[in-house]
Amino acid sequence: MRIKSRHGFDKPEVMIIPMIDIMFFLLVFFMLSTLYMVNLKTVPVNMPQAQHAETQMNVTYLVTMKADGSLWLEDKIINERDLLNRAKAEQKKNPKFAVVIRADQSLDYGMVVGLLDKFKAEGITKFGLATDAGGK
Repeated sequence: MRIKSRHGFDKPEVMIIPMIDIMFFLLVFFMLSTLYMVNLKTVPVNMPQAQHAETQMNVTYLVTMKADGSLWLEDKIINERDLLNRAKAEQKKNPKFAVVIRADQSLDYGMVVGLLDKFKAEGITKFGLATDAGGK
């Protein structure tokens, strides 16, 4: 019976190149999958279009005003008083608090300005208006 000596064994090698390939694949997969999840928590609305619209990814509150005048916070309907109270409480916790309003283009302009005025009365000064890209 022949016994192999310990010095005759090769050290196991770690193949790093396939591991790097897998990590890059996972990185690309998660980056692409998160791009499609940006608008999942919104209500469909016919927004006006603008050529020079900017995309902001660090929005705290996304408020939607539908054509019938109803208010939605992300994907849940909410009344105006609750929206203002929750926004005011959130602003006290987060100094970078911002509200983006997605208003239907057929909605009366006065209703949008009225909501912005109520946000301002509550001390919320960072807000924006959302548009669809690709305007005329």
